[in-house]
Amino acid sequence: MNLYHKKQRWKIALLGVAILLVAVSLWFSFRIVDKVQQREVDRIEQWADAVKRKSELVSLTNNAFDELSDALESLKERDRQKVEMWSLAIQEVNKPLEDYSFVVEIIKGNNDIPIIITDNKEEVISSYNLSALDTSINRMLRTSYSNEKKSFQDSLKRKAKKDSLNSYKEFWRKDHPPLEIDLDYGDKQMVFYFDSIFYKTQKLTALEYSRDSLIDAFSDELVTNEYLVPVLFVDVVTGDVIATNREDYDSTNAASLIQQLRSTGDSIVVELSGDRSGVIYYEHSEEITQMKFFPIVQFFIIGLFVLIAYLAFSTFRKAEQDQVWAGMAKETAHQLGTPISSLMAWNQLLEAKGTDESITKEINKDIDRLNMVTNRFSKIGSQAALEEQNIVEVVDHAISYLKNRISSKVDLQFVAQTDKIMVRLNEALLEWAVENIVKNAVDSMESNGNIKVTVSQQEDDVFIDIEDDGKGIPANKIKSVFRPGYTTKKRGWGLGLSLVKRIIEEFHNGKVFVLNSEVGKGTTFRIQLPV
Repeated sequence: MNLYHKKQRWKIALLGVAILLVAVSLWFSFRIVDKVQQREVDRIEQWADAVKRKSELVSLTNNAFDELSDALESLKERDRQKVEMWSLAIQEVNKPLEDYSFVVEIIKGNNDIPIIITDNKEEVISSYNLSALDTSINRMLRTSYSNEKKSFQDSLKRKAKKDSLNSYKEFWRKDHPPLEIDLDYGDKQMVFYFDSIFYKTQKLTALEYSRDSLIDAFSDELVTNEYLVPVLFVDVVTGDVIATNREDYDSTNAASLIQQLRSTGDSIVVELSGDRSGVIYYEHSEEITQMKFFPIVQFFIIGLFVLIAYLAFSTFRKAEQDQVWAGMAKETAHQLGTPISSLMAWNQLLEAKGTDESITKEINKDIDRLNMVTNRFSKIGSQAALEEQNIVEVVDHAISYLKNRISSKVDLQFVAQTDKIMVRLNEALLEWAVENIVKNAVDSMESNGNIKVTVSQQEDDVFIDIEDDGKGIPANKIKSVFRPGYTTKKRGWGLGLSLVKRIIEEFHNGKVFVLNSEVGKGTTFRIQLPV
């Protein structure tokens, strides 16, 4: 029985080991989560460094673009001045001069600014520096009209060039108002021009395209980076959102998103080019959050499963034990039947031979007692029948029987609040319960002391209090006294109080407990039954 007595310690030990295993497992799981979380932070920092470098490149490209734009703006102004000088030279050509060499030099000097000259009705008269147009028209004629006559080709060429010049003229007018030339004989001409061929080279266009591509890539890389957690890149000074990959972002909820991410405390400051700086607010991925709570949920589910399994197996084990004890009790009752019948026959023989009547009466009492014990054992494992009876008489009968069978040094008293209290009970089982508690009290006093049994009623409850002045029960043992196997005696099964608990709670729907106990002063057990 020693192992059974120490089962509580084993339970505590196993629970401690389980808690230790869970703690180690959780520590290991959280350590893995921290590593994965740190990798996400490392990726954000790497991306932040890339953002910084790309920002510097964008800034450098912008500066170069601005410088080139300023230079080309100056060139554009220079082209206008050249066109104005060229127009003045054309006017001078129409005047009688002794020396036209300077004027001619000015006219010849314009070899890069495309010009179209029209009359005052804007009919095209001539054009300059549009050789690319002539080349394009000639290529078209060679491709599509190579088999046509030359006269037809020339006619098409003149028409195509005229249409193209008219189109150029309307397009050029948007950015460059035409200049007016006053001829010497009173007529006027219009000079349409566009920027020089150098201005329209692909250098500025390519640079502008590169700059726009860098700016687009700056945001596209953030949005299309599937390995990056949700981030919000904000300008520190202006508070504007530079870039973000959050799908729920729009211009109306920027402030709330920034506040939400700022409250988490996860951010990285990035020094951009010049005096600018930005801050990257980020939140960890949903997978990290799930990984944090997954071990807890997992252990909860496992623990719930283990608890259900434990309760199920405990129920099965208890049911099996009950069946074993019930079988043993019924078998004991069956085995007692034969010797009791023999005793009854022998006692009748003694009476017939004239044996002292007091002796045969006591033998009959013991035989009745044996019959009662047999009856009690036979009822274990089956539903006991409850009958309305006077509990005062039932308890008094049990106490009267015990008085003659316990030590004379034990003063056993019975006190009832009233002579009659009706309760539904099973007489044999209730007497058995009272006897077991009284016998335990006698053993605790080592057959020397006082026991007082009191029956009282309070509203709908009846109380049977069994008070002794024995050794008492330590506070840490009070909950164990009703457990099977618990005993303080060197010999014994420790089943008496366990049987009492079953009789009172399972058969009579009542309660039995230690009302109070003090070591060295005694113990009071209380049986509580419903009226």
